[in-house]
Amino acid sequence: MDAPRPVVNFGPGPAKLPRSVLLEIQKELLDYKGVGISVLEMSHRAVPDNYKVIFVQGGGSGQFSAVPLNLIGLKAGRCADYVVTGAWSAKAAEEAKKFGTVNIVHPKLGSYTKIADPSTWTLSPEALMCITAPTRLCMAWSLTLSPTSRERVLVCDMSSNFLSRPVDVSKFGVIFAGAQKNVGSAGVTVVIIRDDLLGFALRECPSVLEYKVQAGNNSLYNTPPCFSIYVMGLVLEWIKNNGGAAAMEKLSSIKSRMIYDIIDNSEGFYVCPVEPQNRSKMNIPFRIGNAKGDDALEKRFLDKSLELNMISLKGHRSVGGIRASLYNAVTIEDAQELAAFMKKFLEMHQLSQSSDLHKVQLMFLETHERVALRSERKGEEKETSTGCLLHTPYWELSLQPVTLWCMGRHSTN
Repeated sequence: MDAPRPVVNFGPGPAKLPRSVLLEIQKELLDYKGVGISVLEMSHRAVPDNYKVIFVQGGGSGQFSAVPLNLIGLKAGRCADYVVTGAWSAKAAEEAKKFGTVNIVHPKLGSYTKIADPSTWTLSPEALMCITAPTRLCMAWSLTLSPTSRERVLVCDMSSNFLSRPVDVSKFGVIFAGAQKNVGSAGVTVVIIRDDLLGFALRECPSVLEYKVQAGNNSLYNTPPCFSIYVMGLVLEWIKNNGGAAAMEKLSSIKSRMIYDIIDNSEGFYVCPVEPQNRSKMNIPFRIGNAKGDDALEKRFLDKSLELNMISLKGHRSVGGIRASLYNAVTIEDAQELAAFMKKFLEMHQLSQSSDLHKVQLMFLETHERVALRSERKGEEKETSTGCLLHTPYWELSLQPVTLWCMGRHSTN
């Protein structure tokens, strides 16, 4: 039996895992490090106690509650600034309203395709923390922000780009990230918190969400997601062995540039709605046919990509279209395969359009010739060359349906 062709996973999360990691997991599912039991049977008390980050459950959405519950009480006014530039940050801000006052630092955007200039943001003097995210899942924007002073605590959701590039952690009060995109499998969320921010949780904060409790118990306050933490450990080792975050950033630039070049040079066939200065290297959304997308073309693109073993390219259900997620484990070869397919799909469409136009021209001439012959039989003097089209009304040539069909096809491009 022939070996199955490898599938390329461009999904937004759970995302692709490195093949070497999957092989290690496969081996240790039966015997973990030679101890004779599966990694799935390992007690959570075997998790190394020298981890200096908190491993929690609940995903990024759980942190939408945990962050304000732990930090919004840093000042008596219970106020926080939120940078809302997408669906996920909007959910985070809405959740925080349950626990205090939320100040949206910029006017509501009509669409999540660009970011208001940070110099125009209005920060509240009463707020001690500012919550933002460098990337968002649906429209895939990018943002880099550093606090102007230690007096304002910057909280960042890095789920989409965690360890895809070097980050100066000292500039942030809290960083959190779901592991399922760049550093592991679904089930565990990494929280990095500065020591001086522990111990300020609101009274109503559940113990399982309190950072001080989790940190004090080495993430073992409750049974942790052992397997997810184990997988993350393997992925972290893989990143380290492959050059670390700096190497991941270089690879991300190469991979994303391949896809953006195809989009930008397609003469409007592929359209990325995100402003160039705000584009993400992790998630690339685009439409096919025009800015709003041609449903038939996009379905054909997705169907053909599945035939070629490229999966999870369908855009988020809230926005549609196509989305290619290029997380760390997606290789340059994977990106090349997608770029080659996109180029071929464009070329085939152009060839099809050219062929359709040629067919219309033939139909047009053949119909005209038939009408001209009928006219001759009636004794009317009419030329059979194409030049007579200038003198014969189109409605006399019975060409209206053909003309409209041709115009309709042209208008969809």
